[in-house]
Amino acid sequence: MADNVAFSLSDLHMSKSKTPIGCPCGGASLAACCGPYLDGAALPATAALLMRSRYTAYVLKNEPYLLATWYPRTRPVEKIIDPDEPLQWLGLEVKSALRLRQRKVAEPVIDEDFVEFVARFRVHGKAHRLHEVSRFLREPDPALGGTPRWFYVDGEFPKT
Repeated sequence: MADNVAFSLSDLHMSKSKTPIGCPCGGASLAACCGPYLDGAALPATAALLMRSRYTAYVLKNEPYLLATWYPRTRPVEKIIDPDEPLQWLGLEVKSALRLRQRKVAEPVIDEDFVEFVARFRVHGKAHRLHEVSRFLREPDPALGGTPRWFYVDGEFPKT
């Protein structure tokens, strides 16, 4: 998948001063955070990790990863990233991983979860906020031989 990103993931591992830079989602470094998911070396173990990796994929313009992690029944058929759009992602704030907040005792395997976040971005110099409560399902993925994985299904946009 990394072949289709706007620039290589390795470009983000070091700044010009050769110090590691953070992952776009806010993690310590891309290599230790979302990089393995975008490279296909690992699957996000939770809905919150999938949401963070999808944000990173938007920042890196990695449409193949976004499509692979979108629930097949709600996956758009049209392109979701316009490489010519002057969009600059500015940051991500995870408001809540709702399932974690609601969990009082150990539960059986959970196959549906919700994550609330705010993503900030700029288009043509104007700042915007995307506030969403995303819904995720964990199901077997035929493309991975039936291995269960989390998928983004859809989201609601709370009034702010």
